[in-house]
Amino acid sequence: MTIFDVRPEAGVQRAPEDDGWVAASHAAVQTVLREPGWSSDHRNAARLVGLRADGSIPDIAGDMLSRILLFMDAPDHTRVRGLISKAFTPRSVERLRPRITVLTEELLAPLRDAGHFDVINDFAFQLPVTVICELLGVPAGDREMLRHLTRELAVLLGEDVTPSQIGGAAGAMLTLTAYLVPLFEERRRAPRADLISALVEAEEAGDRLGADELLTTVVILLIAGHETTMNLIGNGMLALLRNPDQLELLRGRPELMPSAVEELLRYDSPVRLTIRTALQDTIVAGEMVRAGEQVLAMLHAANHDPAVFESPDALDITRDAHRHVALGGGAHYCLGAALARSEAQIALAALVALRDLELASGEPLWRPLRMFHALESLPVACRAAG
Repeated sequence: MTIFDVRPEAGVQRAPEDDGWVAASHAAVQTVLREPGWSSDHRNAARLVGLRADGSIPDIAGDMLSRILLFMDAPDHTRVRGLISKAFTPRSVERLRPRITVLTEELLAPLRDAGHFDVINDFAFQLPVTVICELLGVPAGDREMLRHLTRELAVLLGEDVTPSQIGGAAGAMLTLTAYLVPLFEERRRAPRADLISALVEAEEAGDRLGADELLTTVVILLIAGHETTMNLIGNGMLALLRNPDQLELLRGRPELMPSAVEELLRYDSPVRLTIRTALQDTIVAGEMVRAGEQVLAMLHAANHDPAVFESPDALDITRDAHRHVALGGGAHYCLGAALARSEAQIALAALVALRDLELASGEPLWRPLRMFHALESLPVACRAAG
């Protein structure tokens, strides 16, 4: 049995492969994510779940992780998040919707004309990576390079990291550093109306953002800025194609798109788990978790908890799915949630509108990741325009 076989009814139980714990019920996951006494910083763990047989972490990986926003605790997390949060508020994102709509049509027009394409590689990756590059001020022409490098780094966000992957991530980080540092210097000399310029200004303020934090913050924004949204669009489109009644309902009632995106987040969560470390002995769902022990919070399992969601394994775009935890919770609730929702609503509306859209032959391919549920490719066919 693996951690993904644990059902939400189990609440909390020992991890089948490690010395840590698995929180699978909605209530247990909410406790771990929202209540005080939990840390996102791996350095507080007595033993790290899922990294190596001895439960340790190589120094290079530990150093890299400790400077990433996802693995920071307050007060550093509060300070760094506060510097970038204004770019991702619902009001800020609303101003981006016209641009996202234009980009969506530009990307989809040639694919519609061709009558067949890969939802992931031809569309779902291209849209969010272009948006985040434009927000940051990174030339969109570099997105293929950034895709390769950020995929090498994304493995550090999983819990099954191998020494080989750590080496690849370290190499990717060096390459990204060589690319970004000159870009930072350029923005110091000639600031623009972009997020990198704002972060460079915060770094120069000294007490607001350190040089290492500047680099790792931009890197994590590049990764998280497209990875989760790409997976949401891909997983969501696959779910709709496999549930044609829901696809037709959405076509007939496009006003359901906001609730449909929430249900698709719940139904096939792009991020399947996150990790927290207990800072003190605490009881979760009747089990004593000792200080220093790690808990794998299974977001996907919590989103299929029958105690919260009726018929949880069924896709129902009319469902009130707002209690899902696909975007996390508490202080580490997804910073780009509003942007991801907006991009997914616009992208899926455009895809759903394609005539005679259907899965192409062959099974969709999944990436070999544990933290993310991510498609490698999703070939589809539609009626060619003309």
